[in-house]
Amino acid sequence: MAQQSIQTALGSKAHNFALVDMVSDKIVTLQDVASPKATVIMFICNHCPYVKHILPTLVPLAAKYKSQGVNFVAINANDVAVSPEDGPEQMKELAREMQFPFPYLNDQTQQIARNYQAECTPEFFVYDGSLRLAYHGQFDGSRPSNNIPVTGEGLSQALDALLAGKPVAEEQHPSIGCGIKWRAPNPA
Repeated sequence: MAQQSIQTALGSKAHNFALVDMVSDKIVTLQDVASPKATVIMFICNHCPYVKHILPTLVPLAAKYKSQGVNFVAINANDVAVSPEDGPEQMKELAREMQFPFPYLNDQTQQIARNYQAECTPEFFVYDGSLRLAYHGQFDGSRPSNNIPVTGEGLSQALDALLAGKPVAEEQHPSIGCGIKWRAPNPA
């Protein structure tokens, strides 16, 4: 069943993180990926049909904006006990196969996803040069079954505004995708 992202206050500060990149096996922090122009923090995973639907467009779009000084980072917070195809080896394989131009981080404790109040995959948080939230929402209006072309329009419009030094449109559409697979709470 599709899940929708919840509204997050624009202007809120990005949350720090220090997570392992599945390709390089190095710890990547918010400071490592922060850009003076714009920083995109994406919650994605391997198995979700909504993520699979946009990846062929997302990867070149990220490469295009990276060349303009925008940094991207992807975080997978799914519980591998619930979703084994989102495990570290599968993450590494997908990142290499798709040639991700960004780190693909594993949020095993799910604490970073909770800090960001992420609800679904894919979900996009765009921060300005001061790491203040400028956009939180969908990649575009395309979904696996609605026959709307995948363009990345929602994300692109936000990034174009930031790069031009203009405000990002206040009307933002929530992400819709697979709900994050949360770990069951430990019994008391």
